[in-house]
Amino acid sequence: MASRKGYLVLGIALLISFFVVLVLLFLPIFPDGDNGLNFSDRMFNSISKGSSYVIPKLMDQNEAFRGGMVDTSIEMKTSEDAAVAAQLFTAAGAVAEAQGKELKVSGDLGKMLEAVLNDSDSMFYNEGEKVAGRYGIDAKKVMENWWQALDLMDKKFRNKKMIAQAKFVSEVNKKAVETSYNFYGILPEKVNEKFGIMTGLLVFYILYTMWYGFAIFYIFEGLGFNITMPKKKKEV
Repeated sequence: MASRKGYLVLGIALLISFFVVLVLLFLPIFPDGDNGLNFSDRMFNSISKGSSYVIPKLMDQNEAFRGGMVDTSIEMKTSEDAAVAAQLFTAAGAVAEAQGKELKVSGDLGKMLEAVLNDSDSMFYNEGEKVAGRYGIDAKKVMENWWQALDLMDKKFRNKKMIAQAKFVSEVNKKAVETSYNFYGILPEKVNEKFGIMTGLLVFYILYTMWYGFAIFYIFEGLGFNITMPKKKKEV
């Protein structure tokens, strides 16, 4: 029999209400028919996307590479990838030729990266149709080939001790191509636009975690289980 009935009743009530709220979180009662988990996940993804937008800064930095001619060859994963990449680089004003998996590219690095950044910017704002319209190729396929080609160019430039070019190509790939591709389809939003909701969710998460903790604590307290620290033995 419980030694402290009041604590036991309180603990059980807290635990039951905790699971009631948990069930509600899985019901599609949030905006756009989302459940609580999808709603919060979508919101934090939108804020994360909005805070990762650095393409204009990269475009400014790219001015330093305009007129810088490069001549390199890379080996793509498949001959199809090489052919697609050749089409992309040609549209960017470079001379590109695919022979099997090998792709030879020469031209103005700044102009090539400008094309990459423009495509990335369109994808960032979920305008994949613009990217597809430029090449007649699926937008995601375009970005996948840009990523692969730039990754290989980065390694090639490093081997040639072209450190500045390699570093910037890598930065464009990670901060523009990867970001726009991974967040495609998500609406970008700024923290200050969702500050109230975001704060509310964080506070709820903390309180909800404590809610469960206190429920277990009171149940054990009501059952007569006490947690005490062992007394330190005095040295003689």
